[in-house]
Amino acid sequence: MMITDDRSTRMDRTTQARALPMLYTGLALTILASLAPIVDLGAGGWLAAHIRHGYPGYTNAEVHAAATTWIAVLASLGVLGAAGWITTIAVVRRGRRWAAPVATGLFVVGALAALAAALTPDTSGEVGLAPSLGAIGLLPVLAGAVAVALLWRRR
Repeated sequence: MMITDDRSTRMDRTTQARALPMLYTGLALTILASLAPIVDLGAGGWLAAHIRHGYPGYTNAEVHAAATTWIAVLASLGVLGAAGWITTIAVVRRGRRWAAPVATGLFVVGALAALAAALTPDTSGEVGLAPSLGAIGLLPVLAGAVAVALLWRRR
């Protein structure tokens, strides 16, 4: 029978205490970033104006359809991002040592998705997503970077 030392399989409480608030912050920012385009569409703001600028020949119905497509994409990314945050929070709360590699992998995937959404040009030659919404979508990435750094940091 092999007896393992619990300290070898669990992260220390200090790391948990440092990382969890930033993980919850990242989850909250992801939810807010996912809601921002919906609020913006209702207000007829940045996204619609950005689409009209890139496609001046579009009718109001076409602008609305394009904005709705962006909202669907961003909402899907938001749901996946929230699932990643919730998974990471659960692993960290359980004190698993492998939380840092999991968080790092999810951070890389999330950061790449946010950067792609914020920086990818569309057929008009401009960035497809309104820059202000792209910037809002990058906020959870900042929280993720801090959380990952805290998880890798040793006492």
